[in-house]
Amino acid sequence: MKDLQSLNRLIEAFEELPSIGKKSATRLAISIAKDKFKALKLINAIEDVVANIKECEICGNFSEHEICDICSDEHRDKTLAVVENSKDIITIEESGSYKGYYFVLTHIDDEIIEKLKNIIREKKIEELIFAFPPSVESEARSLYIEDKLKDLNIEFTQIAQGVPTGVHFENVDVNSLAKAIKQRFKL
Repeated sequence: MKDLQSLNRLIEAFEELPSIGKKSATRLAISIAKDKFKALKLINAIEDVVANIKECEICGNFSEHEICDICSDEHRDKTLAVVENSKDIITIEESGSYKGYYFVLTHIDDEIIEKLKNIIREKKIEELIFAFPPSVESEARSLYIEDKLKDLNIEFTQIAQGVPTGVHFENVDVNSLAKAIKQRFKL
């Protein structure tokens, strides 16, 4: 409708976000249109994120400072988890299962390899963990990085892969099942 152009623009803006389709975007837009207080709260939160959130100069994580809290913490384990994006860091941190450092690997070039080498030396990293989702591309990326960093005398590991908890075999792809069987461990 012509007189709802601003609502339609808001719906379109929401649709550009990951995991939000037309129905969800419409629901969100109508909710905001109905409640001006919610709308102002959302506007302020978005402005705050745009003004204050940046990438950590060391690891690429989200931060409100030049260097994030994780990179600033000298008491973390001497491990470095290489991840695909900052969301992975948030997820791993929420699990409470890892207390080392991180590095967001968005691409690979000589500059990134040098940056990784510097972090490993400065933080005295003993183990580099490849924390990528399982794929042929991830394995190739891991092997390439391992080759480029092999002279640093560190251990290379990758996160475990296989059958997720609570999932029946019929819902697991053959490669994941094969990896789980090959990488079994003694109880």
